[in-house]
Amino acid sequence: MKVLICGGGIAGLTTAWWLSRAGHEVVVVERAAGLRGEGYMIDFFGSGWDVAERMGLLDALAGIHYPIDAIVFVHADGTPAVSVSYPRFRKLFNDRHFNFMRGDLERVLFEALGDAVEVRFGTSVAALEQGGGGIDVALTDGTAARWDLLIGADGIHSHVRALAFGIGEEALRFLGFYTAAYVLDDASLHARYSGTFRTLTVPGRQVAFYPIRGGRLATFFVHDAALHPGARLGAGVTLRAVYGDLDWVVPEILERMPADDEIYFDTISQVALDRWSRGRVTLVGDACQAVSLLAGQGASMAMGGAWALALELGRGGSVDDALARYEARVKPAIERKQEAGRKMARWFAPRSRFLIAVRDLAIAASALPGMSWILRRTIAGESIVRS
Repeated sequence: MKVLICGGGIAGLTTAWWLSRAGHEVVVVERAAGLRGEGYMIDFFGSGWDVAERMGLLDALAGIHYPIDAIVFVHADGTPAVSVSYPRFRKLFNDRHFNFMRGDLERVLFEALGDAVEVRFGTSVAALEQGGGGIDVALTDGTAARWDLLIGADGIHSHVRALAFGIGEEALRFLGFYTAAYVLDDASLHARYSGTFRTLTVPGRQVAFYPIRGGRLATFFVHDAALHPGARLGAGVTLRAVYGDLDWVVPEILERMPADDEIYFDTISQVALDRWSRGRVTLVGDACQAVSLLAGQGASMAMGGAWALALELGRGGSVDDALARYEARVKPAIERKQEAGRKMARWFAPRSRFLIAVRDLAIAASALPGMSWILRRTIAGESIVRS
């Protein structure tokens, strides 16, 4: 089968690996000019771990893992409010848990493809037309070809979804938060806080940072749109306006902020669709199953969805039947994870100091003997691969 995958991120590259391994002719097109930057730190466990294990990638992922000492929540002045031992936290997952940058995972997946799959950077889908048991696709590089299947793996703002389903941004369920992330060079802060992931939470706002390789820091921001309204005038302007009054290391982090085109800035949203496939077009990853940063496990669930799609396509029968089985297998788990994410929203950046204190007490209690089920129940989820 000839398969075109639009999107060279985690979902697209994982899907390409599995389909190529099954003997399909696969081409990946990616709008970006090359592999994207490191992005932000992600927790990696569950479905993602299970799929990576089947791909033989655990050693490569161990090489990009950041084995931090502790996850520390701090007061406004930077003094610790509550701390969770990362080795103890990792035990909740039977040590099947990694921390690494999202872009590093993409690089590992890209390298795993080798020469088996053609990846065309700087290219995307311009137009498509279905009929006759296939799909004709015109690309932005001026070429056109007929494919047996088009897979939209092009993220939460999926262009393929808009073209094939007629559903663009209206598919997004805004959860009321904005987020931003960037990487900066600061050897002094890196040395001062090495080995820890630190998070400052004030009503409606959260700032986190963590040292990464090369004397750099990765930052992560979340704020409640209801408490801090206002039109976005650019990532830098918005971040200075929302977080500029905070103390501790926040002024230093903002001072070293890069240009807007080097800052990840977006809404925190989920994707809600009645169906994931239409004819010979199907979606995978955030294009159809975005659970949001509040729910977590987006990368892991994307890899699980990619594995499930390839699995069902390899079981024989018609393409329509395979796509229906894929959706029936994955969609219920995604909807449960999305619901959990919506319930968690108020605890991610609580709106009052009282709620922040309650959250910190719950985190502290979870570290006590016999109470780790609190933390496990909050963040863990089912594996698509094992379901």
